[in-house]
Amino acid sequence: MKRAASVIVSSLALALSFPANAVPGGEIGTLEKGRYVCELPGDATGPAGRHVAEADFTVISASSYRTGGRIGSYLLTGEFVIMTSGPHRGQRFHRISLGFLRGVEADGSDGKLRCILATRNNS
Repeated sequence: MKRAASVIVSSLALALSFPANAVPGGEIGTLEKGRYVCELPGDATGPAGRHVAEADFTVISASSYRTGGRIGSYLLTGEFVIMTSGPHRGQRFHRISLGFLRGVEADGSDGKLRCILATRNNS
């Protein structure tokens, strides 16, 4: 009986020594605060991008965004963002880098829409 208890305690200690993932999609995180300006690619005969104003949003806190005077929430797991409530509910993005998001298509592939965190010199 003592041996069985010792094996259980040893196994439990070993299991607890390994870090656990918070969620299957990766670690939970947050986006950089600020205004994200969204656009579709242009073509060789015009501007490099076509602004899509209705897709713009502003991250206002750790997991909230605002657009069109309405507030919603988002979830960032690993490198993927999903708008969980609000005006953009259901929209998904792939975070390419800090401040650069790419829209995700229904099939899971990266789409053409890109959203970039605006700064003083690019907004």
